[in-house]
Amino acid sequence: MSLKTLVIGASEKEERYANKAIRQLRQHKHPVVAIGPRKGKVLDVEFDKEKKDFKEVDTITLYVGPKNQPEYYDYIVDLKPRRVIFNPGTENEELYAILKENNIASEIACTLVLLSTNQY
Repeated sequence: MSLKTLVIGASEKEERYANKAIRQLRQHKHPVVAIGPRKGKVLDVEFDKEKKDFKEVDTITLYVGPKNQPEYYDYIVDLKPRRVIFNPGTENEELYAILKENNIASEIACTLVLLSTNQY
């Protein structure tokens, strides 16, 4: 089953992990939506800064650091994902607590590793 994933922190720069994650998610046939600091496109995934009301998001994978995450707190909770993946460098105790209060699972992991080991 393909689970829709929202990538927060998307980038057109191929060396960025968010870009690599979008590519790997699409390679594994997952539907992907994304938002980033500026407008862009990776493969067939177009994105911009707008926090759109995406429907049926199963997983949010974070590629923004803790100091830039507060602007996304309400947005993440309102989307009601099943889980949020905190990729290396995005760990945030405050957001873990908010997710727990709202019955949203948090996972400290690397999306790329989860995909490559069939644990996604």
